[in-house]
Amino acid sequence: MIRKAFVMSVDAGCEKKYIERHNPIPEELEKTLKSHGVHNYSIYLDRETNSLFGYVEIESIDKWNKIAETESCRKWWQYMRDIMPANSDSSPVACDLEEVFHLD
Repeated sequence: MIRKAFVMSVDAGCEKKYIERHNPIPEELEKTLKSHGVHNYSIYLDRETNSLFGYVEIESIDKWNKIAETESCRKWWQYMRDIMPANSDSSPVACDLEEVFHLD
């Protein structure tokens, strides 16, 4: 299993919407994530900075990257675009983090 961590952000004043839209995520998106080898996926919100910390375990980088090509992912990005910084393709602005310590 590959561990990934990344940071994103939510627009100020949109924290409640962000939380509501994730509880639950659409069933179609959940199925897409699971069918592409996603496990143990969590997102945490720092309410002081509106930073989001994501942690996910994936089976392969290739499968993870293919999620972006799915219709359910593209719909989700479009849906979330109005409450968080987004790239030109509607994907959220995100920065991968480098793992520097892990304890099993």
